[in-house]
Amino acid sequence: MPTRLNALPRDSRDTLFLLAVIAWVLLPQAANLPLWCSAMAVATLLWRGWLAFSARALPSKWWLLGLSALAVGATLLTHRTLLGRDAGVTLIVILLALKTLELRAKRDAFVIFFLGFFTMLTNFFYSQSLLTAISMLLGLLGLLTALVNAHMPVGKPSLRQAAKTAGWMALLGAPVMVVLFLLFPRLAPLWGVPSDAMTGRSGLSATMQVGNIASLALDSSVAMRIRFEGQRPPQRDLYFRGPVLSSFDGREWRPSEAGFPSRYKLPANLSVLDAPIRYEVTLEPTSRPWLFVLDAAADSPVLPTYRTRMSADLQWLTDRPITDLVRYKAQSHPVFRHGPLQQAVGLQEFVELPPGFNPRTLALAADIRRDPRHAQADTGALVQAVLDRLRSGGYVYTLEPGVYGPNTADEFWFDRKQGFCEHIASSFVVLMRAMDIPARIVTGYQGGEVNSVDGFWVLRQSDAHAWAEVWQAGQGWLRVDPTAAVAPRRIGAFQRLAAPQGLVGQALGNFSPTLAAQLRATWEAVNNRWNQWVLNYTQSKQLNLLRNIGFESPSWEDLGYVLLGIIVLVSLAGASWAWWERVQHDPWLRLLGRARARLRKNGRDSSAATSPRQLALQVLRQHGSQGQALHDWLMRLEAQRYAGPDAAGTRLARLKKQYRRLNWPG
Repeated sequence: MPTRLNALPRDSRDTLFLLAVIAWVLLPQAANLPLWCSAMAVATLLWRGWLAFSARALPSKWWLLGLSALAVGATLLTHRTLLGRDAGVTLIVILLALKTLELRAKRDAFVIFFLGFFTMLTNFFYSQSLLTAISMLLGLLGLLTALVNAHMPVGKPSLRQAAKTAGWMALLGAPVMVVLFLLFPRLAPLWGVPSDAMTGRSGLSATMQVGNIASLALDSSVAMRIRFEGQRPPQRDLYFRGPVLSSFDGREWRPSEAGFPSRYKLPANLSVLDAPIRYEVTLEPTSRPWLFVLDAAADSPVLPTYRTRMSADLQWLTDRPITDLVRYKAQSHPVFRHGPLQQAVGLQEFVELPPGFNPRTLALAADIRRDPRHAQADTGALVQAVLDRLRSGGYVYTLEPGVYGPNTADEFWFDRKQGFCEHIASSFVVLMRAMDIPARIVTGYQGGEVNSVDGFWVLRQSDAHAWAEVWQAGQGWLRVDPTAAVAPRRIGAFQRLAAPQGLVGQALGNFSPTLAAQLRATWEAVNNRWNQWVLNYTQSKQLNLLRNIGFESPSWEDLGYVLLGIIVLVSLAGASWAWWERVQHDPWLRLLGRARARLRKNGRDSSAATSPRQLALQVLRQHGSQGQALHDWLMRLEAQRYAGPDAAGTRLARLKKQYRRLNWPG
């Protein structure tokens, strides 16, 4: 096959290489494009490759018009518009593929090159990960190689030679890119492209059906990274608060805003009782307006370009969904109190249960209340009684408890006796409400692990968790984690339910679990560095850079001045280099070249191989005595070439003066 490819004409070989590069650029988009678009692009590229390989004629313009109309119609039918990110990317991918069907001249190739560069950038609309950046860097080098190759018209230059030139071009342009990246003013993080829609991302939901958090245990992707200032709190205290769910219809828990009239909303009444813990969070995109903070944060997290607010149930929210990687600083107080301290209007909403569900759980609540041991028990004692039942009743923490029916609490307490955190928390809150104790569910993340390479504390989607809060007179809302009663190691020593691994991960883990863990930690540390220093290089970091180089109160004007100064310095350096190169060029050859150019202007042409002696003889033969002075000067020029180093410089300077006084015969 390589022999067959080498035997192909130059145009066919170059076309096949360009098609391979385009396929590489389009490959990461497959997950973001409609199925018909990916199929049409693949079919078009294969068709064009077959035409190039078999040296067949390209399709007529009617084929192109028909396929273009089909692509536009399918895009409009799929996205209901031709505008926006998703529709625009779909069109540009199809147009790039179809453009290859009319690749006849160099002009067509240049159009494809620049369409390819633009399409390459659209990959970052969907992902700014390190893998995407590496793959697009390879695509950039491929397109540059094809572009350089197109400017080599003679023969069949090797792709290795073109790739080497393209690599040098990219390397020489890298310093310019770095300077622009560091200093070009920006108003948002790099690649801050708004999403067309709140597309599904892995993570917590605004509602909770029993079983949906268990699905996150199968997802080991990073949810957020934490860097603590000072000592990190114990693992058992790391509860990162998310949506608080208070309204229950028998099958689904929803936030209070979704189920309660505004007149029943209770004030937060947050009071902190200890010194704050300061930390910095790098949060992956969630397409949700949620900021996860340790319980409880009294002050707003510091998040540039976003406005934040705290809800009545202590959840911090932003003014718009988080569709890009963000980093914010926060401080939390592990010891706090919030909510009303005495009975208040609105607390009755937290004891409501839908009629007709979980009759056995309601009966269990009545039995606990009638028990003489609990006749005068307060909320704390009743909570402890239920936790004791979880500890001693044979309940099991598992990732696969089976599919629950409509009476989820009844099945958990009496039939299955096994479940994930949301099964346990939901059943606990239902039982609390059945005993007239105000209770609600809090979702978020609990625990985490330290990355041994970079020291960041990492929380994954598999760390998603659900716990409960109960209200007690004189103390307000109190956290109760019933999962800790069933599986203490889930909260303390931290035993995670392992998700099934792929074949490669399983084989590597069986070969060396330590090596597998180290490779994973290293890759995540590299990704974290990419996130911290590239994706999250914001305007504040730019100003901090100026502050570090001596600006007391840097501003955008200072940033512009620094960038302009660097541009001027680089321009002067380039001009100096060009001047130095000109000076270093052989002055004797330059003087001979000036003489040849003057003779050529007067109608006496000569080649680069013609020596000064030959030029002198030609002048003497053609002009006789009128050309004697020029003849003598050319002879002295040749003699100077072989003069000693001491006299060469002096003689050349004298020859330059004589050249300016010569009378050139016409």
